[in-house]
Amino acid sequence: MTPRAPVPATSRGPLLLGVRHHGPGSARAVLAALESASPRAVLVEGPPEGDALLPLAADDAMRPPVALLAHAVDDPGRAAFWPLADFSPEWVAIRWALAHGVPVRFVDLPAANSLAMSERPEQGHDVPEAQDGGDRGIDPIGILARTAGYDDPERWWEDVVEHRGRTGAQSDACAPFAALAEAMTALREAYGDGGHPQDAVREACMRLRLRAARKEFGDDIAVVCGAWHVPALAARTTVAADRSLLRGIPKVRTELTWVPWTHRRLARRSGYGAGIESPGWYGHLFGSPDRPVERWMTKVAGLLRGEDRPVSPGHVIEAVRLAETLAALRGRPAVGLAEATDAVRAVMCEGSDVPLALVRDRLVVGEILGEVPDGAPAVPLQRDLAGLQRTLRLRPEAEPRDLELDLRKDNDAARSRLLHRLGLLEVPWGEPVAGRGSTGTFRETWRLSWEPELFVRVAEAGVWGTTVLAAATARAESDAVSAPSLAAVTTLAEQCLSAGLSEALSVVMRALADRAALDADAGHLADALPALARALRYGDVRSTGTAALAAVATGIAERVCVGLPPACTGLDPEGAAQAQSRLDAVHGAIGLLTDAARTAGLKDRWTETLRRLSSRDAVAGRVRGRAARLLLDEGRATEDGTARLMGLALSPGTQPAEAAAWIEGFAGGASGGGMLLVHDERLLSLVDAWLTGIPARTFVGVLPLVRRTFAAYEPAVRRTLGELVRRGPERGGAGGDGGAFVPGFGHSPDEDRADAVTPVVRLLLGLDTPAGRVAAG
Repeated sequence: MTPRAPVPATSRGPLLLGVRHHGPGSARAVLAALESASPRAVLVEGPPEGDALLPLAADDAMRPPVALLAHAVDDPGRAAFWPLADFSPEWVAIRWALAHGVPVRFVDLPAANSLAMSERPEQGHDVPEAQDGGDRGIDPIGILARTAGYDDPERWWEDVVEHRGRTGAQSDACAPFAALAEAMTALREAYGDGGHPQDAVREACMRLRLRAARKEFGDDIAVVCGAWHVPALAARTTVAADRSLLRGIPKVRTELTWVPWTHRRLARRSGYGAGIESPGWYGHLFGSPDRPVERWMTKVAGLLRGEDRPVSPGHVIEAVRLAETLAALRGRPAVGLAEATDAVRAVMCEGSDVPLALVRDRLVVGEILGEVPDGAPAVPLQRDLAGLQRTLRLRPEAEPRDLELDLRKDNDAARSRLLHRLGLLEVPWGEPVAGRGSTGTFRETWRLSWEPELFVRVAEAGVWGTTVLAAATARAESDAVSAPSLAAVTTLAEQCLSAGLSEALSVVMRALADRAALDADAGHLADALPALARALRYGDVRSTGTAALAAVATGIAERVCVGLPPACTGLDPEGAAQAQSRLDAVHGAIGLLTDAARTAGLKDRWTETLRRLSSRDAVAGRVRGRAARLLLDEGRATEDGTARLMGLALSPGTQPAEAAAWIEGFAGGASGGGMLLVHDERLLSLVDAWLTGIPARTFVGVLPLVRRTFAAYEPAVRRTLGELVRRGPERGGAGGDGGAFVPGFGHSPDEDRADAVTPVVRLLLGLDTPAGRVAAG
């Protein structure tokens, strides 16, 4: 099929307005053409199933950017978006038609067919648009820009389209569309389908719908579509030929609705095929027809002042002048984004790209989140979620923000339950993060960020129930049956407690008891215990019954005490590292269990387990060292006993690599072992004697382990240890009692140095005041 030239705007026939999907110049040109032609009907590129949703575009509560979301009813994850901003030509055409009482319809391949023909994505995706070049085939705009002598397609498009109307030139409203149609016709004659064979089906469907509209309204029709499609819509084809292209294409049952969108998701860098580089800048141009450069510089100055940068009105004036001068020097019809950015960098950012990156992120791209009226269709789960968001005053926002929750407050506790339930449903609106406040169990910190794709996740989760509570309960019960491991079930129990899913918890507990009874692997049991201990502690905070959970946790802890020592024997270095991590996790869990469940005797049994681990030669050195350290920290071992264990581990009969592994477990950087060596002269003496006694031929092999241990210490701790080693006998005093010399340590206090600081200490404690002397006496 060879397309002929499109029907001129002044000839009899439909008015074909070829556009770039998101651009203020195109939007203004469409508005001017519609005002001039006053068509009887308007057709807009988009899925025809969305026709019933078009009246909502006139609702005062509808605030772009928004998008049509279509998803398959039986497979909600198969979804697509048709985004629209206030500067999108299609949105302008829809609003014009609704304001003038003119019928408006979508004209494209139905979503039922396009979704069936597409591969199922990982999550909702935007529909790629070929007429803008997209991410497949040729780039028509790029070819036209290169033909015109431009090396930047964006700059060419700005000069010939976006700046029209800003330069004072007022020509025929339909002239730019005729010129663009002629250019696209030449491109399609040269490049055929341009690497977009699937567009033939779409364009056949468009022609059929255009014919139906002409039968109903005559030729006085305006069609707003991608410029790439204009030659195909003007081509002479037969109804039979177009229908043959559509014969046999698959379809699925779909549902459509409006959803909020963001400027950031309109950007090309987000992966959107018809994306633009600067949605925030385009939105500013469309919303500020009067003195746009001055208003833009004022916005930039306000943003930078909010970040405590010294920007004055004088900077704004100078930046405007520089931008206009640059545009004149570069031969551009008006100030573009490149000139505005260069002026901001030079004048307001003092040549630095650091604050300029903030301007690009916040203003050039932007984080505006649109709004959709409550009357828009939605899956029942989405409606329930929207109601909960209003009730809990938890507004969805595109800009990431941290939310501090105090679980002692009813509203905050309800917010926490909602976020945990959404997490179970794989709707990651919030992510738990480390809080800056109290570390108590009654506080939570979440980082919230609402992305448009979450609407697809909500639609997918709708198969579990019509409310968030019912869906989360059903999902948890199903996951309990299909969980791949005991640890997964215990994690699920913790999630159920956090989410307040009491009905699901009983199902999870039965699955947990069954799994725990059958699983004899000490490693699996050890992995499962920490989540149970956390659930017991945090369940108390949320006033959740945990008696059954405590019984299961206690049983698992008892089995860990029995099975862990044999499981830690004969391990390679990687297995020893994993065993040490498990040991630390179980130790913390036992502490929580004895506090939360008040388990009689469990602490003593765990202490005995640590003693067996620390004294059994067959246990990996790293695990033995860590067990000895835990006993010392808990006050269950004396310093003499710990020094004896270290002496045995570091004795000449022990292989240097095994001794180094013991040191790593005992004094590893994450455990605060550095401060222990700083303050305990005997332990430092043993380590020093062992290090200096390693034969030269084996020292190189041990060095990586030793370096890994000591490199994890804080810089101040390493510096102090180095000072103690550097001083030597002549400056630190001789060792006594025939023991090994400890660099930097004296065996008796230095009374002269102590007397020198006594007056200052007395002054700080107030002992030299009358009241202080009375209290001291």
